[in-house]
Amino acid sequence: MHITSTNIAKPTTILFRGKKVVTGIYKTPTQQPIYLGKSDVKDDEVTDRKYHGGEFKACYLFSENHYGYWKNLYPDLDWNWGMFGENLTINGLDETKITIGDVYKIGSALVQVTQPREPCFKLGVKFGSQKVVKQFVNHGFPGTYVRVLEEGFVKTSDTVSLIEPAKNSLTTHQFYNLLFSKDKNQEHLALAIENEALPLRKREKLRAFIN
Repeated sequence: MHITSTNIAKPTTILFRGKKVVTGIYKTPTQQPIYLGKSDVKDDEVTDRKYHGGEFKACYLFSENHYGYWKNLYPDLDWNWGMFGENLTINGLDETKITIGDVYKIGSALVQVTQPREPCFKLGVKFGSQKVVKQFVNHGFPGTYVRVLEEGFVKTSDTVSLIEPAKNSLTTHQFYNLLFSKDKNQEHLALAIENEALPLRKREKLRAFIN
C-alpha cells in the first residue's frame, strides 16, 4: 500500500434542514507533507469533536481503489482525492484484509487501525443526496480511522507497511458488517469486545448484543 494523496480541509459551512453546520469533510489534496498528531491531523479542520478527532479517530484513511465504484454512481460530481473526507487516500487499502489493531508505519508516523467510518448527513450534503449514506453502509468498504502511536509526517507516495499484525481480531470489513447487521455474529462480537484498539464506549455498546 502507498499514499496516493494527503488531504486536509478548511472549515466549510453547509445548510442542512434549514440549519447552518460547519464541517471539515470538504478536504482537498495538499502539496506538502501533513503531520499526524495524537488527536488529529495538524492544520486540518475538525469541527465536531464528539464524533471526529480524538485518540481513536486521529486520522481517516480511505482506499483509492473504491473511487471508481462511486464515480459510476455519481458521475456529475467534481471529483478529486479527499472526496470522502479522508486525510489519506491509500492505494491498495483493502478492508477485507486489514484488521482492527494492526500497526502500520506510514512515513515517520506509527499508526494503529481502530474503527471504520460510519457515515452521517454531511456526506449526503457533499454528494447532493442523502441516499449515499445508506449506499455507503451497504457497500461495506468504509475505510478506517487510525490511532497515532507515534506522531510524524507523511507525504504522497509514502508506503504503508504492516509492522505488527493484530492477534485474535477481525477485519475492518467484518467489524463494519457487525455494526450494521441485525443478526450479529456472536464470534465477531466476542472478538470486538476484547479488542482494546476499539474505544471502550463502542465495545460496551456491542456487549449488549451478546446472547
